[in-house]
Amino acid sequence: MDTISNIRNFCIIAHIDHGKSTLADRLLEKTQTIQITEGQMLDNMDLERERGITIKSHAIQMNYKSADGKDYILNLIDTPGHVDFSYEVSRSIAACEGALLVVDATQGVQAQTISNLYMAIDHDLEIIPIINKIDMPNAMPDEVEDEIVELIGCERKDIIRASGKTGQGVESILEAVVERIPAPVGDRKAPAQALIFDSIFNSFRGVIVLCKVLNGSIRKGEKVKFFNTDMEYNADEVGVLKMDMMPKPELTTGEVGYIISGIKTATEVKVGDTVTSVANPCRQAIEGFQEVKPMVFAGVYPIDPNDYESLRASLEKLQLNDASLTFTPESSIALGFGFRCGFLGLLHMEIIQERLDREFNMDVITTVPNVSYNVYDKQGNMKEVHNPSGLPEQPLIDHIEEPYIHATIITAADYIGPIMTLCLDKRGELIKQEYVTGNRVELHFMIPLGEIVIDFYDKLKSISKGYASFDYHIDSFRPSKLAKLDILLNGEPVDALSTLTHESNAVVFGRRMCEKLKELIPRQQFDIAIQAAIGAKIIARETVKQVRKDVTAKCYGGDVSRKRKLLEKQKQGKKRMKQVGNVQVPQKAFLAVLKLD
Repeated sequence: MDTISNIRNFCIIAHIDHGKSTLADRLLEKTQTIQITEGQMLDNMDLERERGITIKSHAIQMNYKSADGKDYILNLIDTPGHVDFSYEVSRSIAACEGALLVVDATQGVQAQTISNLYMAIDHDLEIIPIINKIDMPNAMPDEVEDEIVELIGCERKDIIRASGKTGQGVESILEAVVERIPAPVGDRKAPAQALIFDSIFNSFRGVIVLCKVLNGSIRKGEKVKFFNTDMEYNADEVGVLKMDMMPKPELTTGEVGYIISGIKTATEVKVGDTVTSVANPCRQAIEGFQEVKPMVFAGVYPIDPNDYESLRASLEKLQLNDASLTFTPESSIALGFGFRCGFLGLLHMEIIQERLDREFNMDVITTVPNVSYNVYDKQGNMKEVHNPSGLPEQPLIDHIEEPYIHATIITAADYIGPIMTLCLDKRGELIKQEYVTGNRVELHFMIPLGEIVIDFYDKLKSISKGYASFDYHIDSFRPSKLAKLDILLNGEPVDALSTLTHESNAVVFGRRMCEKLKELIPRQQFDIAIQAAIGAKIIARETVKQVRKDVTAKCYGGDVSRKRKLLEKQKQGKKRMKQVGNVQVPQKAFLAVLKLD
């Protein structure tokens, strides 16, 4: 049982909502790993259950007796399907030798299916195609089979038809895993070498590292070393992951498991790092691991300034559990001290905000999301800017480059018109379009990332009645005519509301922002001028009228000079108040700017 040839490591890849987690439940049930008490056993975060999406990769070990009577150990890593979590997928794939490609029989191949598939093929994984949900009345297994054959060029007989709901085809999937997926390769006699693909923070035991052993073995109690950080620890406990952790005396080549070594600080564990033993270290780190590159940046500030340190601690713990979150401290005149955080996309940003609130009770304000720009000055020096307030003065700038993405949209042919219009309005350019099968079209666009950051995904879903699927990867930086749009309240710029936008959109965007803020800023005892400005040029203005007391009410006759005197006195008071009064921007205003339609 203990030989490397009996181990199979595999993951499940699919588009969002194609039934990966339900299928994983059936596999766990079939191998009698756990009793299924409710749906999606591996999605153990409240947030995952509520939204019906997988956010974290989950690893679990199953024991399986095949048809020919052999015992196998199967390590399954369930992966997210949403485009914002493709980093999680890339790490899971690095720890596997095979992948189950799940396609929904009612929806067919979608954009994320293709991008995850390419990721798996790049890592030379063995692909087992599965058509899921074939028990649905509107399933089209034959058409979907055509799409899969065209996509990966497999034989029709290789495709397994299954249903995560009824459990049909699950036996065939397990047999296919055992027969088609190769056993891990590695040398048990070599120095220990293990790849960290995830980590979890436990407030009692510190950081728990999840890893796959490629060569050698890691024993309980021996001293281990992390390659990139050069730190040494004692492996207090090692073991494998069932629904809970199962301690073992050692982890050997090909196994997926965990190491607990009492690490207290989050920053000491880098996902993708190599673990080796101090007594007999390996020569080099494991290759093929990429650093995460955040795409969307936003400021996160505590509502109560005294919570700054606890926000830092919360972000560090979250970063352990979600390696794709990056953050650096920054300060803002309007909001005080906070952090500039990098996210993989808008859903990722929303999820982090929710998790800060639920898991750490942190109330935070998030500023307008933006992307990173490369700014070149007249001497040709390049500076990376994540925040409009970090932009140099206008006369010093030679040109600004913004990131472009290569977007793939798969949709029914009926919606091509509105989708084209949407992408072209967002300054996109069509590269190519091709028919995947019958009525489905694949469109390829180059679009500036800054344009899709705010509301692109929502609009795409609504104009295609939810059918279009969208996937993107960063392509390159290109020069662009961008303008910094400042919002001034009574002549004072509010740094948290400033944005970088394309010159063609600036005037319209500025006007809409002023109108929106006029609705949201409460009236004060003095007039508030809301202005949108590019440099020194004001492009839009709205005024929030002052609240006035009727000071002449008590005059019921007599000379007009009495009224004039009272009004003059009021005017002086308003003037004094305007000098000392400051305008409070409510939190609703920061959020409303995100939802400008």
